[in-house]
Amino acid sequence: MPDGALPVLEVKDLKTVFRTRGGQVHAVNSVSFHLRPGELLGVVGESGSGKSVTMMSLIGLLPSPPANVSDGQILFDGHDLRTASEETLRKIRGARIGFIFQDPMTSLNPVFTVGFQLMEPLRKHMGLSKARARDRAVELLELVGIPDARPRLKDYPHQFSGGMRQRVMIAIALACDPKVLIADEPTTALDVTIQAQIIELVKELREKLGMAIVWITHDLGVIAGIADRVMVMYGGQVVEQAPARELFANPQHPYTRALLKTVPKVHGAREPKLNVIEGQPPILMAAPSACSFRDRCAHAFARCGAENPRRRPVGANGHDVACFWDAATQGEADA
Repeated sequence: MPDGALPVLEVKDLKTVFRTRGGQVHAVNSVSFHLRPGELLGVVGESGSGKSVTMMSLIGLLPSPPANVSDGQILFDGHDLRTASEETLRKIRGARIGFIFQDPMTSLNPVFTVGFQLMEPLRKHMGLSKARARDRAVELLELVGIPDARPRLKDYPHQFSGGMRQRVMIAIALACDPKVLIADEPTTALDVTIQAQIIELVKELREKLGMAIVWITHDLGVIAGIADRVMVMYGGQVVEQAPARELFANPQHPYTRALLKTVPKVHGAREPKLNVIEGQPPILMAAPSACSFRDRCAHAFARCGAENPRRRPVGANGHDVACFWDAATQGEADA
């Protein structure tokens, strides 16, 4: 991936709000990031940190109402997707931006064959004939490692194992040669052996097809092995972003450090118990006006409760952090 390449996707100050009976939930708060061609961006954080909602906001997958992408820009292929028409979004979804969902059993339609679900985007977005779409569907199943691909087009989702269903989801996401692939915790429901196979498959496909990938996960071990760059989210905000090696070697945000400590050690002395992050994530009933992590942070001081920190650069290589505490000096950072 060329460092100077223009972003294929650029998100600026994205905000998403859900209207509920109890009031507005500010799920995504001024999230900004970019994605270059061929890059794999890992997005990590606890459940409820805003990872999936951010990515579904990009291509209009959230129900409206109650969801409302209230502000920001989502720049892709010369379009601002936030203000794009539903027709434009339909042309981009599945064709230029692919999406792999977390649970293939609920994402695949149980009443249609796998072949039908593979051929539908090919006929709709690429205008292929039924015969050509069938041939392409066979190629896609073979690409993701499903044996006896042609006869399996007639099978229904329940006739596939969990790992094979996830491979089908990947095949559907790749059907129209997207520029960007968003993978939303695609290995969470799979056993470790199948997880490793799916991760290896995505790495191979990325090298072969050259697409950019956003990989959403809570598994830092997965991200360490596949990502070029990592974005850490908490409370609907990006709290740290850095090249993968830099982030693991030199984490700057107390939340990132706490996440890394929760990863079980394979080598060295056995820990008496697993590390956990004490406390609970914030309830986002208002836009953040202070640091969302302060109640769980050992380094919090008065300023953290009075002001929401903005991301600031720390060192080279595009490493930035949203925190008033300076890990290098163990004190307050310059404003």
